[in-house]
Amino acid sequence: MSASGGGKAILAAFLANMGIAVAKFIAWFLSGSASMLAEAIHSVADSGNQLLLMLGGRKAKKMADSDHPFGYGRERYVYAFVVSIILFSVGGLFAIYEGVEKLTHPHGLDEKWWWLPIVVLVVAIALESFSLRTAVRESNHVRGRGQSWVSFVRHAKAPELPVVLLEDVGALIGLVFALFGVGLTVITGNPVFDALGTLMIGTLLIVIAIVLGIETKSLLVGEGATEADHQRIVAAITAGAEVEKLIHIKTLYLGPDELLVAAKLGFAADAPLALVAADIDRVEARVRAAVPAARVIYVEPDIYRPGEDPAPPTSEFVIKSTD
Repeated sequence: MSASGGGKAILAAFLANMGIAVAKFIAWFLSGSASMLAEAIHSVADSGNQLLLMLGGRKAKKMADSDHPFGYGRERYVYAFVVSIILFSVGGLFAIYEGVEKLTHPHGLDEKWWWLPIVVLVVAIALESFSLRTAVRESNHVRGRGQSWVSFVRHAKAPELPVVLLEDVGALIGLVFALFGVGLTVITGNPVFDALGTLMIGTLLIVIAIVLGIETKSLLVGEGATEADHQRIVAAITAGAEVEKLIHIKTLYLGPDELLVAAKLGFAADAPLALVAADIDRVEARVRAAVPAARVIYVEPDIYRPGEDPAPPTSEFVIKSTD
């Protein structure tokens, strides 16, 4: 997995979630807290998420073949979509089911072990904070200068870091919800608060599932270069004297680290074929230098006829994200 894939962040999140899940299950078994059971399922789902993200990263490295001539880079999008829709939704729906069950059939915490969920939740908050810190540090390596976190999650082409970031943020918020439910149940003796905490956790997971589902669906359908990269590509093409007119251009991400660029360029009518071929080579070299992810470039040479009104190379002719 590439650096942009956030391998360290995924591994840190996996190890943290596995340890936390075991502790939560023990606390639920001894105390009977529905919030602890919901949080335990949440941690198991998160652990499964990280395994799927790592599996997607491995499959994306397969070499291109006749069935997939542009390679398997989009495998990472597929597995991120599975993570967002199935595991988050299942975890969220299970938590809501448990919350409703606890509301309709309330029962208090075990008097002997009432303190254990609180201890586990406090420790889990510390571990999840460490995992989130790692994800933030990894994300800062690829996040644009001045780019907001919302923009980073919405427009990142590598899906792993946004998924892990939202997982960790959701986990911390879920732990606060659980601490709220368990704490008020311990203080008041009313198990309804434990059930409410469980319902809040389930709702949170479903909201995260919807957000991730929308973003990963966009990647699966096909996103083009960001506006900034699009402008760099256009500038690189038109920087030399070879091209008389950039007629139109389209881009498409074949995977998080591989961008396809297709452009129709106008050359002088009397330019010999050998000269046009050499000019195209120079244009491609400039594009790759400006945007290293532009690994697949197709150029269609055409004759530029002054007086014609070719399609301008603006963003309306670019397959691109919703920047």
